[in-house]
Amino acid sequence: MYYVYILKSEKDNGMYVGKTNNLQRRLEEHKGGHVSSTKSRRPLVFLECISCEIEMESRILEKEYKKGYKREEVRRKYKLV
Repeated sequence: MYYVYILKSEKDNGMYVGKTNNLQRRLEEHKGGHVSSTKSRRPLVFLECISCEIEMESRILEKEYKKGYKREEVRRKYKLV
């Protein structure tokens, strides 16, 4: 199982989208400051997670949330920058 997850930065009100096959481990890495993309943007709040059966599906979905139309949907839904 693969997961696409969305985090919100409390510091700059921005969003971070990522994918993983181990959600709990990945969230701990973000929380502990072990991810360079989010280290300076902590604290982070978990917003949502979408599960995918295959890795290719999660790659496509992650791309849509990072650069596609779904990005704007999430921004409106959670009132993000």
